[in-house]
This record gives sequence, structure tokens and C-alpha cells, in this order.
Amino acid sequence: MPRQSSRSARRKGSDEKPQDRANLYDEVTSRIITELEAGPLPWVQPWGRVDTTGPGLPRNALTGRNYSGVNVLILWGAVIEHGFPSQSWLTFRQAQEAGGCVMKGEHGVTVVYADRFTPETEKERARRDGDEARAVPFLKRFTVFNVAQCEGLRAGLASDPVPLPDREIVPVAEEVIAASGVDFRIGGDRAFYSPDPDFVQVPPQPAFFEQINYYRTCLHELTHATGHPKRLGRDLKNAFGSKDYAREELVAEMGSAFLCAALGIAPTVRHADYIGSWLDVLREDNRAIFRAASAATKAADWLLTRYREAQEASMTGRIAA
Repeated sequence: MPRQSSRSARRKGSDEKPQDRANLYDEVTSRIITELEAGPLPWVQPWGRVDTTGPGLPRNALTGRNYSGVNVLILWGAVIEHGFPSQSWLTFRQAQEAGGCVMKGEHGVTVVYADRFTPETEKERARRDGDEARAVPFLKRFTVFNVAQCEGLRAGLASDPVPLPDREIVPVAEEVIAASGVDFRIGGDRAFYSPDPDFVQVPPQPAFFEQINYYRTCLHELTHATGHPKRLGRDLKNAFGSKDYAREELVAEMGSAFLCAALGIAPTVRHADYIGSWLDVLREDNRAIFRAASAATKAADWLLTRYREAQEASMTGRIAA
């Protein structure tokens, strides 16, 4: 899925031109579309065989920070395509900083960095006109290498998390649900999030053929719930079958996958029936996958932050007792 890049690509970035940005949006969107057309969802099983790597979010091996947004999909795709045994990545220079180097003949994977900046001319205009300066979005690309493509790296770099055994999946998922503070109801024969009364409802666990699908469904609906105005404020009142509805489903589906990866839960396909509507959205807008992946990252972070805060509070309470 990911486009392979040579090491010379590490020098690209700050001088990205508008045409380059447009091409980059097209490139990434085209990769995702190709994966969806082929059948598999590129965010559902972001790890290869049992004998390679386990579930987890891609991370920078030197800083330990997780990659986010569309870069998660790009790097997961590389792990699947090449069977890399790790979710840890480095730039060419970072490999040298870590005491090693990229092995000769290895090719990196292009990832992207998006942000906004305010040109000096715009700041001057704003001061002159007495209004607010408008920030300009920018997008640049850079190249990373899997740690499996490097040699001589020092010990102690960010390592892959150990996948959770099945018996631990239930309590971890339950703790995330409880820490969210969302009104969570179990019953009926449908899974959904209702924005106006602000509650999630899922069928009881015995209704699912596989236990893991119950928790994956819970995390999908919780991702929807993060869009409530008192949380992250996404537009959730979209007609079923509309493109806006498909966009929100795309966010929830990726949010669930990101959460599963962060918690060490191996998900399975649940919403494959939405592929057609997702393809329509992606073909129409080459930035849609970037927006959806960014929103999914924010949703997952919102839920994980509350889970970690609850864990810390519990630990503090035990120490105080």
C-alpha cells in the first residue's frame, strides 16, 4: 500500500509547493482507495502474521511518540505489505542518532506532516485592517524506516507493547468504557449512539458470535459519542446514507481500530458493508481520508486520556489508603 521512497527523500519537506501538496493528497487517497477496492480494510488488521508483529500504534522508536492521523494507515500498510516485525520507525538521521544506520539498499516509507502557519504579510495585513490573521495550512512529506531496516541501533529504544492475552481484554475494555463517562446501555438488538439524549447502546455480549466483536463495537459507538458538542463537537445529525453519514462512520471505524491497537486488542471486520459509501466520499474529496483519520485520532486520544486519568486516580487512592 505505501509508496516506497529512497533515502534522498529525507531532504524534502519545508519547500513543498502547492502542486506537490495536491499530488500528496492524491497519492495517499489513491492508496487507501486501492486497499478498499481490494477488499481488506487498511485499519482493521494492522499487523501481519502471528509470527511477526502484534497490535499496536506505529511509533517513533527514538522519541516514543505515536504517529497519528493518516500516517497510522500508511505505516500499518507498510507493516502488512513487507511483514515488518515491529511498529517502530525512525528517520534516516534518527537512526544515526540512535547509534546505528539504515541498511544499504533499504527504501523508506513516505509519511506526511500537516500544520498551519501565519505568513508575516498576513500578520501585517491583520494589524493594518484590525482583524484576525488567517493561518495557511501546509503539508510536507518525509521518509521513515522500520527498525527492522536498520542495524547497530542502541538498546533501550521504544519497544513494541506485548499483546494482551485474551483473559485481560475484557477488563481493559470495560475500564475504557467506564472512564469515558458516556451513558452506556446494554440491551436490544442494535448497536448505536443517540446524539440528542447522548447515550450509547449495544446488544448484550452473548448476542455476538465472537467476544472481541462486542468490544470493538463498543469502541466504535464510543468514538461516535466523542463527537457530542460537549466533547469534540463533530456534526452527528446526518441522514442515513448521506455522504456526511459515511464520513462519520469512517471516523468511528478508524477510531475503533486506533483504540484496539492502543489497548492491544485484535479487531475483526464489522462495518465492511460501508465500503461503497466510503469509496464515494474518498473519490470525491482527496482530503477526506486526512480529515477522517485526524478526527479518529482525536477521538481515540480523548477516550484514552480519560482512561489513563482514571487509572492514575485509582493508583493515587490506593497509595493514600
